[in-house]
Amino acid sequence: MKNRIRVFRAELNISQEELANQMGVSRQTIHAIENNKYAPSLTLGMSIAKFFNKTVEEVFQMEEEK
Repeated sequence: MKNRIRVFRAELNISQEELANQMGVSRQTIHAIENNKYAPSLTLGMSIAKFFNKTVEEVFQMEEEK
């Protein structure tokens, strides 16, 4: 799963730590999600999208099967 969290964070000029605090998760969790090492739960994914005032589809994109 790809995501645009890093892009949206840059637009708001907030750090991984600041986003993590808003979401109630660790900075390492945000880092792992941004680097496609961890797929967030539906609840966390929806919370992240809501934080950025975006749809889930604007933030997260499924990669096509190879």
